[in-house]
Amino acid sequence: MKLKIKVSNLLGKYKKSQKWLCDKTGIRPATIKNYYYETIKRINIEDLENIFEAFYEIDNNLKIEDLFDILDS
Repeated sequence: MKLKIKVSNLLGKYKKSQKWLCDKTGIRPATIKNYYYETIKRINIEDLENIFEAFYEIDNNLKIEDLFDILDS
């Protein structure tokens, strides 16, 4: 099983930058870059919450499922 974080999809959908997400969440730019390119090794639950909240402020119809996909290996 593999978890696919869809940060790049959401940033594109809402026309926001990685810098915007860093500023909104307080997450380090290098960490946001790793989420964006799906090279993150460990996912921090607090990061997911902060990322979700940032996008939820833009679109309150957003669901947690919109943030990631679970793929079979």
